[in-house]
Amino acid sequence: MHFLTSKTKILTLAVILAVAGSVRADDWPQWLGPQRDGVWRETGVLDKFPKGGPKERWRMPIAGGYSGPAVADGRVYVSDRLLAEGAKNPDDPFKMSSVGGEERLWCFNEADGKVLWQKSYPCKYQLLYPAGPRATPTVAGGKVYLLGAMGDLHCYDAKTGADIWAKNFVTDKAYNAPVPLWGFAAHPLLDGDNLICLVGGEGSVVVAFDKNTGAEKWRQLSMESEQIGYAPPMIYTVGGVRQLIIWTPEAVNSLDPATGAVHWSQPFKLKANLSIPTPRLDGDKLFVTSFYNGAMMLQLGNENGKPSAKMLWKGKGRGESPEQTDTLHSIMPTPVIKDGYIYGVCSYGQLRCLKESDGSRVWEDLRATGNVKEPTERWANAFLTPQGDRYFLFNEKGDLIIAHLSPNGYEEIDRAHLIEPTNHAAGRPVVWTHPAYANKSIYVRNDKEVACFSLAAE
Repeated sequence: MHFLTSKTKILTLAVILAVAGSVRADDWPQWLGPQRDGVWRETGVLDKFPKGGPKERWRMPIAGGYSGPAVADGRVYVSDRLLAEGAKNPDDPFKMSSVGGEERLWCFNEADGKVLWQKSYPCKYQLLYPAGPRATPTVAGGKVYLLGAMGDLHCYDAKTGADIWAKNFVTDKAYNAPVPLWGFAAHPLLDGDNLICLVGGEGSVVVAFDKNTGAEKWRQLSMESEQIGYAPPMIYTVGGVRQLIIWTPEAVNSLDPATGAVHWSQPFKLKANLSIPTPRLDGDKLFVTSFYNGAMMLQLGNENGKPSAKMLWKGKGRGESPEQTDTLHSIMPTPVIKDGYIYGVCSYGQLRCLKESDGSRVWEDLRATGNVKEPTERWANAFLTPQGDRYFLFNEKGDLIIAHLSPNGYEEIDRAHLIEPTNHAAGRPVVWTHPAYANKSIYVRNDKEVACFSLAAE
C-alpha cells in the first residue's frame, strides 16, 4: 500500500487548488459585471456553440422591462413591470400616457430557475417607451438595490426579499425630481458605504445615499435643463486620484466620490439629452459617445495639484444618419477600448472600429447587429463583452455571437439564436437588454421570459 507523506499531501493539495483556481467562476452582481467594466473573466468557456446552439439550463416567465439580470451568490435578480388589469401600453412608444401597473423584482434560484421570492410595488408610468424598468439590480453585502423607471429606489434583503428601506426621487420633497423622458435609467453605483445615484432636482443631480439606511450622505450638481440623462455613474482612478464621473446632457463632470466635491467639468451639450452609454476610461483618456452628437475624448491630468481634463478630439458629424456620422454615435451599447482602438455600435447598427488617438474610422461592419443590407434600422444594436481574446456580442434580434475584433476587421466565429425579440420599438421587434455572464452561463431576458444557457466548454 502506498502512503503519502505530509509534505506530499500538502503539495498534492496545492496542485488541486491551483487547477481548480485556473477555472474561474464569477458572479455578475451589477451593471457590466463584478468590476463594472463589462469584461467577462471566467475561464472554461466554449470556443464554438454545440450543434443546435448552447444548452438551455432553464427558462421562466416574467413581464416587460429593459433591465438586465444580476447574478450573485446562487441567485438571479431581474426586474419587470406588470400592467394593471385592463391597462395597455400605447402602440406608439413615443406617445406619453399614464398607464397603471406595478414594478417587481424577482429572485430566482441560479441552479434551476425556481422562484425564491418576489417583491412588487404600485407604479404608474408617465414616460416614453413604457415597457418596464431600465436599471440592472445591484447586489452586495446581503442586500439588493433596485432603481425603478419612475424613481423608486428600494433596498431589499438579498436572501429573503425583506424590505430594508425605500424612497422615491419624485415624491420626496428633498428632491422633487422630474422624471426623465425615458425614465430613470442610470444604474446605481455602490462605493463603500455610499450608493450613488442620478436623482435630479436643484443641487441634487447626483446623490450619495447610505447603503444601509438610505440617508443622504451628500448631493451635488445643478443643471439648466431638468433632464439628467441616463449614463451610469462610474469611478475611475487616474493619477492616484479616485474620480466619480457623472455625464449629464450638459457636461462630463468629475467629483470626489467621498464628498461630492467637483474636480472639473467639461461642457458637452447634447441633443435630446441622450447621455446614455457608459463613459469609458483607457489609461488617462476618457471616452463618451452620444446618438446625435457623436463622440468626445478627454485627456485627464493634473493641474496645480488638482485633477483636470482637456478635450483631445470631438466628432464633427452633421447628424445621426450613417452618411452624416464620422466617429461613433451610440444610442445604448457601451463601447470597448483595446490596444489603441475603440469598438462600438453606431447610430444605425454599424459596428465600428476607430483609432483612439483621433477618432478616425478604421472599418465598419453590419453583420453583428443582423443588418446586412443598407443601414436603415435606426438604433440597431449589439452589446459587446470581451472574454479572453475574443468577444461575445448579444444583439437586438436575440442572437449571441462569438467574434474576433481587431483593427483588421470583424471575424465572426459562431452565432446562435437564444431568445425572441418581443419588444416593439423603432418599428420592429427588438430585445434591448444587456445580458449577464456568470457561472459559465449567459442570462438573457425579453418582455416575456428570462432564460439561462450554458456556455461551459465540454
